[in-house]
Amino acid sequence: MSKAPDLENAGRSIPLVPLSESKHDSLMYDSYASSQSSVRTLYVDGIKVNIGLHVPPLADGEEEKRKDIVDWDAIATRPSVYDDDNLASHYAPRADYENLHRVDPLARWTFREEKTLVRKTDLRVMLVRILGYMFLALDLDRGNIVQANSTNFLKDLKLTTNDFNMGNSLARAGFLIAELPSQLISKKIGPDRWIPMQMCLWSIVAGSQFWLSGRSSFLATRFLVGLCQGGFIPDVILYVSYFYKKSELSMRLALFFTCNYSVNIFAGFLAIGLLQLNHVRGYAGWRWLFLIEALITFVVGFITFFNMPSPKGWYTDREEIIMTNRILRDDPGKGLMHNRQAISLKMLWESICDFDLWPLYGVALVFSLPLAPVQAYLTLAFRELGFSTVATNLLSIPNLVLAILTLIAVATLSEAVNERSFVACLQNLWLMPCLIALYHLPPHRPWAYFAVTTVLLGSPWVQAILVSWVSMNSGSVRTRTVGSSLYNMMVQVSSIIGSYIYRRDDAPLYRRGNRALIGICAMNLILFPLIQAFKRSQWEALSPKEQGDYLERTKDSGSKRLDFQFFH
Repeated sequence: MSKAPDLENAGRSIPLVPLSESKHDSLMYDSYASSQSSVRTLYVDGIKVNIGLHVPPLADGEEEKRKDIVDWDAIATRPSVYDDDNLASHYAPRADYENLHRVDPLARWTFREEKTLVRKTDLRVMLVRILGYMFLALDLDRGNIVQANSTNFLKDLKLTTNDFNMGNSLARAGFLIAELPSQLISKKIGPDRWIPMQMCLWSIVAGSQFWLSGRSSFLATRFLVGLCQGGFIPDVILYVSYFYKKSELSMRLALFFTCNYSVNIFAGFLAIGLLQLNHVRGYAGWRWLFLIEALITFVVGFITFFNMPSPKGWYTDREEIIMTNRILRDDPGKGLMHNRQAISLKMLWESICDFDLWPLYGVALVFSLPLAPVQAYLTLAFRELGFSTVATNLLSIPNLVLAILTLIAVATLSEAVNERSFVACLQNLWLMPCLIALYHLPPHRPWAYFAVTTVLLGSPWVQAILVSWVSMNSGSVRTRTVGSSLYNMMVQVSSIIGSYIYRRDDAPLYRRGNRALIGICAMNLILFPLIQAFKRSQWEALSPKEQGDYLERTKDSGSKRLDFQFFH
């Protein structure tokens, strides 16, 4: 193995000269002195880059695809627009970018250094904070209504199935209403401050369900829980995007959503224990379930106030240089806003009008519809089929285990082939035979129903792929902020629609509802491949002079820019 190069001082910092009349209030790199006849030309994400001989050695741009790196001490720095004298100034970070003091286009690092940094981030940000704290808190209070429904919850509060549907719809409506405002607050004060505040707020509301007295209080608390939780997932996605490159995001979000299933498994066992507190001090077991799990969430939220890492001061100086430059080389747009910059109404409108993301919002509306009714009615169906409360909660666990395995498998496949539209079809290919089997299932076959729904709900959930798809195609931090919220709003609308597909007059076999699900599933199998043909970049067809002239005069932003590359 070759000796590791001394990359600590591999390049000098390039002087940053303010553009006093720049409409972007950004900075420009001094042009390097070099011979324009001695360049190496390549395409980086569809942008033609001319790299002069003066630029220190770079990797070949394919390191994300390498699975068998021989020399871990070789240079891993990916080519980017910052290596082209004519393009660098047009992609320079703004003057108040929080990591500007670490920006160095000549910085170089090895595969070993990059791997060590990513693993450190995986451990401390993803595993401990995101997975260990946040999603645990979210899913305990969001999902315990399902466990409560395995008891006499509806009977105790004199609620009907339609009341239960209304409560779930109001929770999703609250979630939907708060999505965008929550994301705007997060962008203004920083997700590291807003996320812990959210957790404490919804835990207080969730704990108040201990004192539910009837239909009105049930509907009110369901709406308020959803309102306080709204925007949490996009907030976390925005926070995670500060630490990872586009190619790394799908698998990390897969782990994020895997935690969803893992927490539901844990919650199932926890509910079995907490529901045994039935009649303690004269209160039903479901009341203790709401109260104790809310207390857990409040403690987690309080700890998170002091334990969410901030990029400033958390890494070593060398790691900050690598972190900053690897992220900007992957997505220069991340340097165009600082992490506590508010989004103005004009920026909000421009982000909403990034029409190239609308097909992905449409996909968000329909991709999970074939799952939603079956998932929402699972515990109620098990009880109606004669299973006890304990058996119902235990039988709800196997599909979660299967879903974890398939979710990780489909995210790994997407990352390996660097493709999203066709891979996302796998969920509906899995669902179609399950839905047909469910439609033809004869009545009074509890174990057959358990088997079919377990396989159906264990389908490869492609949420992580779709969320990362929106993030990597956002084109700017403002669009990523708003786009994540709009995407999740469509998911919530989908959940509301899904809660009304199964109706009481169609019970217990729900033949009419299952026919609708089969039709939606068939539509999805057509919709996903259509996106593959959407938005091919014409940027590389322009000459270097035409590219430079466009960048000099353009007022376009986000996906309207000609250099925007839509990733499929």
